[in-house]
Amino acid sequence: MSKSCRLYHSLHYPAPVISVSKPPAQNHLSYLHSHYPFDESPQRNIRTLNSLLASYFRNEDPLALWALFQQIHSTRTDLNGYTFTPVLGACSALPNSRRGMQVHALMIKSVSETETVPKTALMDMYSKYGLMEKSVQVFDEMGFKDVVIWNALLSNFIRHGKFKKALEGFEEMRREGVEFSEFTLCSLLKACTYLKALRQGIQIHGLVVVRGRDLVVLSTTLIEFYSNIGLIGEAIKIFENLSSGRDNVICNSFIAACVRNRRHNEALSIMSTMRPNVVSLTSAITACAGNSDLWTGKQIHCVATRFGLVNDTQLCNVLLDMYAKCGKISAACLLFDRIPQKDVVSWTSMIDAYGSHGFGFESVELFKRMEAVGNIILPNEVTLLAVLSACSHSGLVDEGSRCFHLLRAKYGFTPGPEHYACYIDILGRAGHIEEVWSLYHEMVKSGTKPSGAVWAALLNACAHSNDVSRGNFAAKQLFALDSDKPGIIVLISNFYAAIGKWQVVDQLRSTMKRKGLVKDIGSSCVTL
Repeated sequence: MSKSCRLYHSLHYPAPVISVSKPPAQNHLSYLHSHYPFDESPQRNIRTLNSLLASYFRNEDPLALWALFQQIHSTRTDLNGYTFTPVLGACSALPNSRRGMQVHALMIKSVSETETVPKTALMDMYSKYGLMEKSVQVFDEMGFKDVVIWNALLSNFIRHGKFKKALEGFEEMRREGVEFSEFTLCSLLKACTYLKALRQGIQIHGLVVVRGRDLVVLSTTLIEFYSNIGLIGEAIKIFENLSSGRDNVICNSFIAACVRNRRHNEALSIMSTMRPNVVSLTSAITACAGNSDLWTGKQIHCVATRFGLVNDTQLCNVLLDMYAKCGKISAACLLFDRIPQKDVVSWTSMIDAYGSHGFGFESVELFKRMEAVGNIILPNEVTLLAVLSACSHSGLVDEGSRCFHLLRAKYGFTPGPEHYACYIDILGRAGHIEEVWSLYHEMVKSGTKPSGAVWAALLNACAHSNDVSRGNFAAKQLFALDSDKPGIIVLISNFYAAIGKWQVVDQLRSTMKRKGLVKDIGSSCVTL
């Protein structure tokens, strides 16, 4: 690494000051266990210590791993790539990105620039912290980039929803003459799936065939790509050509793809040739929920009952969600009561089911039942959002206020933009416009950036209370956030129509026509 790069890193990644005076309070037992192998090991060479670090990483015990690393760092100088790789993995699982930056600074002094594995772990750590720019910066600073490094970059782009960047990265990878792997093609197919990029996806499929890549490895991703793009016939062809390599993973993916595209005969035919498992049934039921396909969902429920799988909590959760989305709230309630071991997803799904069907009071009562369970099952941010949404649908102002304040006061969560949007909607529908804006200022003061949903809720609140000046402010902010979504333009147009500014309404409608934007028409789906 050049002197200028090292100077840059010394300024941005200060050398770590690691205290070893007391153990982490959260996991004192793990800390004591980490002491023992370090203090008592008869051969305290770096290879033995690296093995201990790796074992803590495999056992998903980042606190114990970090405690052991503190001791190693305070007594040794022969740290290498095998030391830092599990440590960086532990940093990804622990809060506070500064910890990872300190390890990065120490790594610059200790690890050769050509060591690929720790550099890949470093990129992954920054990506998981949400610092994609730093992940790319680490990549750019590397001299030698092999396929592993490129795969890490593409995977990180996809993790952050930068699908076009992933495709552009692959083109650059090919220009540099780096030979791609099956993992590379899997990442690219995922990007094509999200982008609905049919042409690029077919080209990648062509690369698989022409280069003689292992189709069995890529078949699951190819099936997912073609089924999501709407070409289920191509997915069926791929599956049929794998008569010798069909394992449960491929069959599960194919069943979900068929149900998603309403090819029920093919899905049920494959299920009849294999012993159903929780994963395959869960995938199929999830697809039924997305399609509101009650008939097929019931058939799969019968299969699960026949094979004794209805005691699985995960499967019961998706069955509950399927019945709720198909309008069978009583069936969902009955299933919820029969789940032997309810988890937080079970409670959240049922609370959301009540709320989405207009049973706000029942949703709040179920949440109170969940609270009464105590420390066995604690609600999470999604649970509290489901309660807030239920209160919003049913106009339960007091219950919504209590739930919002429980977020921070009782459970220690920081409200996100989605929580603020729901609570603002509750207050706005009730005409409490001053409380709405007080809540907005509280959100900004806390450092939470308003999302489009927040601005839309503020705009609706102003429309209900005829608050013209502040509504105009919210409308401008919402339009600046995304001026190419027809739903947003229609929402803003409706606000100006409500306050009688028809000239602005005409301008907005003209903007939609000029851009060729058409609002999606609402529709209902009924399976016969």
